[in-house]
Order: sequence, then C-alpha cells, then structure tokens
Amino acid sequence: MRIRHLVLAASATGLVAIGLLFVANAASARSVQFSPQPQNADNEACLACHATPDMRTQLPSGEELFLTVDRGVFEGSVHGKAGLACTQCHTDIQDFPHDPITASTRREFTLQLYTACARCHQDKYDATLDSVHQKALAGGNNEAAVCTDCHGAHDAQPPDQPRSRIPQTCERCHSEIYNLYKDSVHGSALIGEGNPDVPSCVDCHGVHNIEGPLTGPFRLFSPQICAKCHANAELMSQYNINTNVFNSYVSDFHGTTVVLFEKIAPDQETNKPVCIDCHGVHDIRRPDDPASTVGSKEKLLATCRKCHPGADANFPTAWLGHYAPSPQKAPLVYFVDLFYKLFIPGVLGFMVVFVAADAGRRILNRRRGPRHE
Repeated sequence: MRIRHLVLAASATGLVAIGLLFVANAASARSVQFSPQPQNADNEACLACHATPDMRTQLPSGEELFLTVDRGVFEGSVHGKAGLACTQCHTDIQDFPHDPITASTRREFTLQLYTACARCHQDKYDATLDSVHQKALAGGNNEAAVCTDCHGAHDAQPPDQPRSRIPQTCERCHSEIYNLYKDSVHGSALIGEGNPDVPSCVDCHGVHNIEGPLTGPFRLFSPQICAKCHANAELMSQYNINTNVFNSYVSDFHGTTVVLFEKIAPDQETNKPVCIDCHGVHDIRRPDDPASTVGSKEKLLATCRKCHPGADANFPTAWLGHYAPSPQKAPLVYFVDLFYKLFIPGVLGFMVVFVAADAGRRILNRRRGPRHE
C-alpha cells in the first residue's frame, strides 16, 4: 500500500513538472513571438545596396528611377526615428534578386506603392478616399496628389513643424494659389512672421478629406470656416478684432439668407454673397489695405457691383461695415436708432395704457348703471 502511494506521488510530481515545463516553454514562445523584432539587420541588408550613390534603373518610358536611399535622411525621418524596417512598407520584397519592376513610368511606380501607408495609417487613408484628390485620381488624373506627394517617402517629416510647411507642401501643385496666399493677411503672418494663430490651407480645406472650393456645400458653409477664428472672442481679442465682424454678417440680409439655406437646402448653391465673395479667397487683405477689395469706397463699389450691377457711387455709403453703430462710429445712425428704440415702445406703451384705462372706465360705468339727472 505504501509503495502504491509512493508511485502515485511520483506520478503526480512528474505531471506537475511536465506541466510547468510546458507552460514555461509556451511563455517563452510567446515572448519571442510578440517582442519587437530587431530591424537594424534588415535595414542594413537593404542599405548595403541602396545606400550606393547614384543607383538608378531605367523604366520602359525612358525615365530613370532613382533607387538610392540616403541613410542619414531616412534615419532622420519620422519612420527612421521610430525604428521602422524597410520591409514594413516594401512587403512585396522578400528575396534577392528582387522581382522585376512592373511600372512603366515613375508616376505609375508611385501609384503602386503609396497604398502601403494604409497599413499603419488606415484612418487617414480612408479619409482621403472622399477627397478631391482621390476623386480626381479615380477620374483618370494620375497627377492628383497621393500620400507620398505631400509627406514624402524615405524623408517623411512632421507635416506641421513648422506650420509654414503646410502651405509650402501645397505649393508643389498649387503654386499660383500659394503666391496669392503668401501675400495675404493670413499668409504673410504665417510664412513671414511664423504666427501660429492664422489659418493655413488645411484649416479651410481639410487635411486628408480635402474639399474642393467649387462644390455647393463648401461655398455655402464657408462662413462657418471663417467663424472658427472670427467668432472666437479670446483669439480675436489678441488682435483687437471685434467678433461682431462675424455676428453682424449672420444678422444682416445676406447672412440670414445663407443660414436659412444651410438649414433648409444644405446641398444647394446659394446666390447670396458669403465672406469670400467680398473679401477674396486666398488673397484676403486687411480692410485698410489699399489693395483690399473693400479697402476704399471705390473698391467697395466694384465689389458690390458683382451682385448689384446697377449700384451707383452712393451705394456703398449704406454699408456701415461689420460694426454696430455707436456715438463714435456712424453717430447719426446710432442716435436715430436709439430714438426709435425709445419712441416706438413709448408710443405703444402709452396706447396700451390708454386703451386699458378707457376699457376699465367703460366697465366701471356699466356696473354703476345709467346715470339719472
């Protein structure tokens, strides 16, 4: 009986030992599987060839495709600093020699590779699918911007450090618009002074889901874009700009109609002016700038005539600007407005008191009955 107990104890001990050994092996296997893999060896294997200066190949189009990767540039990029391996983007390259390049042109080569960005940046990639760039690409325009056109490939850097990098990136395709923007009140402050508070391209057009300015909803809702800054009292106070600039537009005839369109027919174009119709788009100037579209009575008249072709020389004088009348600004309008604000309620109030007193007197007389003399 004693021997039987010893045998059972030894068997149990053996099973526990085997189980512990299995668990240890499994844990070890898991630690190897999920630990970050050293990528230096992989990159060194790639750079052994691709760090060779002036490495290139010729494509069927006759264009030369440069294959050299500058080690310092890559290691200084956001991907190099994060320790990414070449093969994390170039997943189709497994063997050496590599499979032949199938692209006929350099642009075709770019279009074959840029979708690799989606592996890490899926949300950003999905957002681009609704952008004007992707729609142009789907429509057959192979020159429409893709990820690497804006962010680069082996030299990717933070896109907004400094913020002036944003419009300079857009300049690669939109140079004429950039030239207008850099001389505007916004662009000169950002590019010339490094002011972080002024809008760049992406603040108005979006980042990855970029909207085109010719679409109905973009123009209709453009006052809301301006409101991001011009209705921000804290931000505007730093530059001595009154937020009434925006509020006065919303409350006047033009702005009220636009707001109604936003609520009732958001997908339809409006024929009422929005901010950009008067102040410009990329070339917005300070209102006291002689080059501004509202910088003088003559300039303002020319701007008004875009919608009011029959406007005479006195037409702009009816516009008081975006500021409410005050004793200092438009005092005549202010005091006339104040007079009517007091006069009309006074007249109406007097009439209410008069009617109420008359009605009360008539009721009192009826209760007393007819008077006998």
